[in-house]
Amino acid sequence: MKVVPTAIPDVLVIEPKVFGDARGFFFESFNARSFREATGLDEQFVQDNHSRSAQGVLRGLHYQIRQPQGKLVRVVRGTVFDVAVDLRRHSPTFGRWVGIELSEHNHRQLWIPPGFAHGFVVVSESADFLYKTTDYYAPEHERCLQWNDPTVGVEWPLAGEPQLSGKDRDGKPFAECEVFE
Repeated sequence: MKVVPTAIPDVLVIEPKVFGDARGFFFESFNARSFREATGLDEQFVQDNHSRSAQGVLRGLHYQIRQPQGKLVRVVRGTVFDVAVDLRRHSPTFGRWVGIELSEHNHRQLWIPPGFAHGFVVVSESADFLYKTTDYYAPEHERCLQWNDPTVGVEWPLAGEPQLSGKDRDGKPFAECEVFE
């Protein structure tokens, strides 16, 4: 596995070693020992999630103010543009975002530590998105940063208006968001 830092050093791109031939391919999507050795992180994942979304669906930018979740995300079908926004007030990258394309073809994964808002938009016809979390889903602590907040300025690769849930439509502007101390 290869680990590539992003513009926000705590957010990491994980590139697994893929073995392929005429029959298809194989790779380890997660190995705790390899992850720990490559990243220096000793995370305990407690929940796996799978979502399927159509093209133009934007999910996010979500976070949990209590029981914050670290996330290891990947795409097994289709392509998404995945985004993490640093909401750790005392971080040198507070309020900054990083985005990366994740797809069934590049097999990349993205490690998003606790303290970040997370979201993605589907750029292919549809996408199956899988992610591991370091804490359980806690809807009472879930918050949503407005996906198009001009202060953060995420450059989403959109051809028009995204499809949003009510929760995502009602996301708070960055200036009003609860953040991590």
